[in-house]
Order: sequence, then C-alpha cells, then structure tokens
Amino acid sequence: MKKARKTRRKTRPPPANRKTGGKSRAASHPWIANYPAGLDWDRELTGRPLSALLDDAVSKHADRPCTNFLGRRLTYAEIGETVERAACGLAQHGVGPGTKVGLLLPNSPTYVVFYYAILKTGATVVNFNPLYSVEELDFQTRDSGTSIMVTLDLTALFPKVEALLERGSLKTGVICSFSALLPAHKSILFRVLKSREIADIAGSPAAPALLLEADLLANDGKYARARIDAENDVAVLQYTGGTTGTPKGAMLTHANLSINIEQVRLWATNIEDGRERIMGILPFFHVFAMTSVLNLGIAMGSELILMPKFDLVAALKLIDRTKPTILPGVPTLYNAIMNHAQLDKFDLSSLKFCISGGAALPIEIKRGFEAVSPCKLVEGYGLSETAPVATCNPVDGPVREGSIGIPVPQTVISIRDIDDPEKELALGENGEICITGPQVMKGYWNKPEETRDTFVGDFFRTGDVGHMDECGFTYIVDRLKDLIICSGFNIYPRRIEEAIYEHPAVEEVTVVGIPDAYRGEAPKAFIKLCSGQSATAKEILAFLKPKISKLEMPSEIEFRDELPKTMIGKLSKKELRAEAPQDTT
Repeated sequence: MKKARKTRRKTRPPPANRKTGGKSRAASHPWIANYPAGLDWDRELTGRPLSALLDDAVSKHADRPCTNFLGRRLTYAEIGETVERAACGLAQHGVGPGTKVGLLLPNSPTYVVFYYAILKTGATVVNFNPLYSVEELDFQTRDSGTSIMVTLDLTALFPKVEALLERGSLKTGVICSFSALLPAHKSILFRVLKSREIADIAGSPAAPALLLEADLLANDGKYARARIDAENDVAVLQYTGGTTGTPKGAMLTHANLSINIEQVRLWATNIEDGRERIMGILPFFHVFAMTSVLNLGIAMGSELILMPKFDLVAALKLIDRTKPTILPGVPTLYNAIMNHAQLDKFDLSSLKFCISGGAALPIEIKRGFEAVSPCKLVEGYGLSETAPVATCNPVDGPVREGSIGIPVPQTVISIRDIDDPEKELALGENGEICITGPQVMKGYWNKPEETRDTFVGDFFRTGDVGHMDECGFTYIVDRLKDLIICSGFNIYPRRIEEAIYEHPAVEEVTVVGIPDAYRGEAPKAFIKLCSGQSATAKEILAFLKPKISKLEMPSEIEFRDELPKTMIGKLSKKELRAEAPQDTT
C-alpha cells in the first residue's frame, strides 16, 4: 500500500534554500530560476472564506456589471444584496455548517447567487451536471448526502429534482424562475411562446417538498453569520468524472479554492481588477469554469458574460457584441473557433487573455488560434483535486510549446516512478506527475482508502505521465489509463494525435488502443476532417511515416462526422474504447 497522506499540509512550502535529501530546493525546483519577473514562487498565501471574494467585489465595484445573461445586466450591488437574502432564507430553513446543498443549474445569475449564498451559511456546495440522468444524479445525491437541491423551473431540469424527491434521496428542492432572469420583453415572450418549457411546479406530486425562490428571498437579509475555518471547512464537493471508476467527491476547502484564485491572479499579469469582461462558455459545474470564470471573475470585479448553453455561432456573436477580454476554454473550443468558415465576420480583437485547460492543448491548435486572434493562448494544467490550477505557461515570458508550464506559487511538481511512486525521477525522465501545494484537496468524501492510495506523502498522484525539463517546464505524455501496451512497449496516444493534427485536412483526432491478436494492443485513430477537406487512410499513414515510429503507426483509421466529447467539450475516449471489441471481430 502506498504511504498514507498526512492529515495536515503546510500552506507555505519550505523556503527555496532549505536542504532536502542532500540538495537545495533551488536545485530540486528548477522552475524557480525561470519564474516570471516580479513574482516569487515561495511568497506567502493565506486562505480565507471563499465568499469574501464577493464581499470585496461588492465593496469595490458596487455599480459595475456583475452578470450579463441573455442581454440583462445585474450589478455587483444587486447580486450582493440578493446573495444576502438567499443566505438568510437558506439559514431560516436549516442550512448551515455540515449541510450539503446541490446546484443543478446552467450558467446563470441564479448559479452565482446560490453558490455564494450557500458558502455564506457555512454549508457545502455540491455541483451537479444538469445533463446527468436521474440514476447518475441519484447516486451523487446519496453519496454526497445532499439534502437540498437548487434548480430552475424548466422542463429540462425540474423533473429530475422531482424524481429525486419522490425517490427519497433528496429532502427539499428550491425552484427558481428562469423567466425572471431575462430582460422584461424577453421574459414576457418566453412565458407566452415557450410556456411548454416551463414545468408545472404547483401541480407536482413533490410540491410539499418544494421551496419557491420568491418565498426564500422574502426577508431582510439579516442572519447569524457562520464562522468558517478556511483551512479545514469544505466549501465544495467536486465530483470527478468517473472515467476510471465510480465518481468521487473531491473535498475542496475554502483555503484550497481561495488560494488557487490568488495564485491565478498573480499569474495573469496582463489583467486588471474592475476592468475585465470574462466569457462564461464553460459550465460552472465543472471545476475549471468554477475557478477560472466564476471565482476569478468575481475576485477581479469582472463582468461575467454567461452562456447557459453552448452554441458556436451564438458564442461568436456574443464575443463580437459584448467584447470580452478573457476567454477560458478547452482545446476543442479554440479549434472550433479557428476552423469556423465565416470567422472573419466576427471581431475577436477584444480578447487579451485566453487560457486553455481541461485537456492537453495540441500544438497545431495553439498555433492556429493565435494566428486568427490577437492574444496568446496560454496552456494551464490541473484537476478537480487541485482546485484546479497547478501549472501554467507564463503570460509574459518564454513559452515552451507542448508544455503545461511551470508550477504556480507554492506548488511543487514531482515526477515519480510509475511502479514505485516513492522514487523521484531525474529531469527528462517520464513518470507520474505528482503535485503538492495549498490548493490540493483535503481528500475524497467518505473514501479514506482511495484518499490514501492517491497520495504519496503530501503529493497527489495525478495519473498523468510526463517529464520535466531543465528549466522546470512540465510536459504531459499521456494519461496512465490511456497508455497502449503494444508488443510490450509503451505507446502514448497523445504523440500519435499530435502528429496527425499536423495534417492540414484534420480538424479533430482521438487515438485509443484496440485488441490486437499479435501485439496485444494496437493504436486506432478516429478522425474528423475539416469542412470541405478530404483524405484517405492511406494518405494519413503516408503523412505519418516520417513522423512516428512503425510501432506507433495506427493499425486502423476511421473517419467520422463527429467525435464524442465530454460535457465541457473535451474529446472523450471512453465511448470509443467501448466500441473496440466490435472493431476487431
């Protein structure tokens, strides 16, 4: 069994000159010599209650727009006042420390209000994917101990909460009005023209267990403030995607999340408080958007431009009209933008900070997007368990193509032997990427064994394979679970994908391992071609011949109109792996 993780972590790593195992930290942490000018890696960071981000923004930017939702703007003062009344209403209904409150919501002012209201009561936010099935929601509700769920009165959402209430896995549902979020004229049109999309709340068999938002907010906003221990109190239960097994709830404390925001703010040297507009395309229920859009945006007093549902053309029109300055996204978003046939009709000139996360950023996508936009596309890296940002390429300064960057302040990256994670590898050697820092989770909810197994000492084992160069930049080779064992050799799908992306006709590609009678496993490439382009498998293989080894050459190539993606737009291998047995029979 792996070494048990210590119950407490320091929020500040030892100084850079402390000796560790016979060598100085400066020698074992090569990124220190290459750190961005004016930023100290070992600067002190202090965790605090996460709702303080909103309090500070309301105090400094009361009259500035906070949310921009389908054409309706609400100021920080308006959002702050509603949050206080929501917190008061929740407290009056027994919500407080220890309570788990679920959010089953799209990006909207409702999400912003209840996220911070829950935190103010001392309760814990549990994020739920609105597109989950009732069975998936039921599992997460029971596993987390969620007793109250906040949702909208839409037929796409309410019936799921209703089903959970009828099953007994949920005690209370807070139902909020979607039409009330819209500008006056749109609200009227929605209620008249799209009445079928509004759920029958009054006629629901679960009506006795429902609280209407209007009733919950009918108070003066005065309540007993919770005392929050930022280092230990869990702010958010963030469930992992479950691609490697049963989903687990990462316990992210107030300190984990508030310090991660401070780390990102220090890193993003080209953005200014009170002057930015941040594009909320990524869903808030995902940890990347929760940090890089919601919490970061609020901490900087930014205007949050919210999209409840992603549509590429609608997103481009919104960028053109609202002029966001910050665009967090996943690689497939940037790929879709740069490949849009009528991109020249949309103005991207307002963008000055674009950060890619959630999945590895292929070099060709980085280069292609930067060729059509005015800003540098910066790749960062993290996981649900790290709140999530752990590394990032410098905004100003050297960028290593293909690298996920260097550790953000107070964060240590260690490359460990895959078979013996106690052993740290030398620079340039491939191993498992392990992370320690003040943003690393407290552990998995109600899963002490899984928590112990995923830590080696204070280092979180990411499951990603990579190496670090002599300047402290880390490179991901692939996920351990994506590794293809071909004739006894390790084959990394990402290397093959990067080579295929260089072909001018390829828009998207995913490589998975399929059973092979002779080699055990062999790579198979699934390719989506750019609109109007053509290519054959024979042409792709000929293109790859000088770029990758014979062992890495795909045994099969299949062209598809679309490739499966996760809810935040990452290319997904899970569905393609499931097809593998049929592919080889």
